[in-house]
Amino acid sequence: MHPKKTEILMIKKLTFIVVIIQLTIMNAYSQTAPFDFSGMDKSVKPGDDFNMYVNGQWFKNTEIPSDQSRWGSFMILREENNKRLRSIMEEAAANKTTTDINIRKIGDFFASAMDTVQIEKLGSTPVRTYMQRIDIIKNIRDLVKECGYMHTLGLSPLYSFYAYQDDKNSAKVVAQFHQPRLGLPEKGYYFDQDEHKKKIREAYTEYITKLFAGAGYTKERAAANASMILALETKLAGASKSAIELRDPEANYHKMSSKDFGALISHISFQELQASLLIQQDTFIVGQPDYFKTLNDVILSTPFNDLKEYLKFGYLSGLAPYLSKDFQKISFNFSKEFSGQKVQQERGKRMVDLINGKLGEMIGQIYVQKYFPPEAKSRMLELVHNLQSAYETRINAAEWMSDVTKKKAIVKLKGMLLKIGYPDQWKDYAALQISRNNFVQNIINSNVFEYNEMVEKLKKPVDKTEWLMSPAMVNAYYNPQTNEIAFPAGILQPPFFNLAADDAINYGAIGAVIGHEMTHGFDDQGRLYDNEGNLGDWWTAEDAKAYESRAQKVVDQYNAYTVYDTVHVKGELTLGENIADLGGLAIAFDAFKKTAEFKEGKSIDGYTPEQRFFLGFGQIWRMKNTQKMMLNRINTDPHSPEEFRIKGSVSNFTPWYEAWKITPQDKLYKPENERIKVW
Repeated sequence: MHPKKTEILMIKKLTFIVVIIQLTIMNAYSQTAPFDFSGMDKSVKPGDDFNMYVNGQWFKNTEIPSDQSRWGSFMILREENNKRLRSIMEEAAANKTTTDINIRKIGDFFASAMDTVQIEKLGSTPVRTYMQRIDIIKNIRDLVKECGYMHTLGLSPLYSFYAYQDDKNSAKVVAQFHQPRLGLPEKGYYFDQDEHKKKIREAYTEYITKLFAGAGYTKERAAANASMILALETKLAGASKSAIELRDPEANYHKMSSKDFGALISHISFQELQASLLIQQDTFIVGQPDYFKTLNDVILSTPFNDLKEYLKFGYLSGLAPYLSKDFQKISFNFSKEFSGQKVQQERGKRMVDLINGKLGEMIGQIYVQKYFPPEAKSRMLELVHNLQSAYETRINAAEWMSDVTKKKAIVKLKGMLLKIGYPDQWKDYAALQISRNNFVQNIINSNVFEYNEMVEKLKKPVDKTEWLMSPAMVNAYYNPQTNEIAFPAGILQPPFFNLAADDAINYGAIGAVIGHEMTHGFDDQGRLYDNEGNLGDWWTAEDAKAYESRAQKVVDQYNAYTVYDTVHVKGELTLGENIADLGGLAIAFDAFKKTAEFKEGKSIDGYTPEQRFFLGFGQIWRMKNTQKMMLNRINTDPHSPEEFRIKGSVSNFTPWYEAWKITPQDKLYKPENERIKVW
């Protein structure tokens, strides 16, 4: 699918560092209890394994549900939150006489999504209609036009295109071209020779074969297409950057004139390319020029009919999840190779996620009225301001940082745009057409609406009020180009953020996440952006060197963590998130020390305020993963596995040692001079 807002975030967290923290939230078994003590395993010493001490009993008693690939506090809260969203959609679908256009669109979209009789009746017809367009293509110019047309429909074959802020001129939106998301999730999946990756490639070949067979191809022809497509994508993957390489914002920024970009892709009609994408620009950001040079060569050397079949595969793969049961099964069976999920979620659950992604702010208006009280927003703003103050103090106290750089860092910190709960101005969906009896067309229409909305930004100033997540999402983000942190209403609810909880629990949980997001502005990538969101080095050479030395210690520590056998955490891939975890914990604790609860020092439930703070922190990362999901995450996810987010953070933080009386005899103990302190 084309990179809509949240997908742009996912791309840019690897390329230009917009980070989506994969928030995991405290166990929702008791939505009102500030803390779930039943999940603790007190037979484990806190200093030996703080994760198991806080969550061990929960691990022993919990199985990952068969329709999930991982399970924990985040997923539990998401399940509960989706029940709320489903009730909104079902009520809208039942209200057939409403004059409220938004209610009607929500209801019609959900009704069409649940009309399996009509969907089964249509079978492969919706995708065959699009595939037939390719049959009449006679030359490369027409193929380029069709490829661009596919992008406007939400499909992204051969390259990734989007309109977004210029990293070095954040006040301007610019057209950007990047390497695409190929069928396999990361470059190494095409080349690595371990058994896991080999099985993935076999499964991918089988997946492609079954898609073409489902569209009416003979088994032989479908298999031939599968072999050809894997070979074609392997060539493109060879010129693509790895997930780690995509983390370097400077190395993935190349401003080019239309003349120079056109020369780079000389075998692709640049005029047709622009016209098909509905743009006309003089300047572009090209993330990975070497990829486009290879793409240019591949277009010339690949048999024309093979290119046509590849575009057909783009339609098949992109639309398969929305077609009849046979196609859904093909799509799900392939996804299992990465997720380890045993059975597909029932349709209603899947459709709630899908429609919330398409109509996020439309549904969000209803959601916040029902589930997000004004006092929650006020309390969050208070927490954020308290953490900003604590962060400023911490920057000023950094002995390794010069006053020159400190002043600039504080300007950036104080200039962070704070987005809490929901947008001040709701999006207008008037141009989006939704019908009650055509699910696939509703998907296409919503993708076209998003695409048109995106390219229109090329004609306008940057809108800093825009949200990149919907209000009901259980998530949060930091965006360096606008220097903003955002916390949708979906995450700001018990038990993760609990108005009834004491400060220790809230600061240990949501406070650490606020600090995490703030620290992304100063992680190894975020520190390269100034207070206006422009990519450029504002550090002294000495300060940059001191920072990099500390960052390398973080890389080394996390590289040493073993997940399975010889599989280790990738410290280079997870560096930004690990720095944010370390900083978030420290900043939240400093802010907590200013509260009345901390100053009073009174124990609750047998735990001191300091201990309750760390219990709250430890429990937000409660999570179990299937082995396949974990292996996929190790290769593609910039977040460390939750176990190491806990261990890595607390083992470097002296107040944790003091709170739990950690000694050199404890397994997590690190001598004080070896504890890593970036912020």
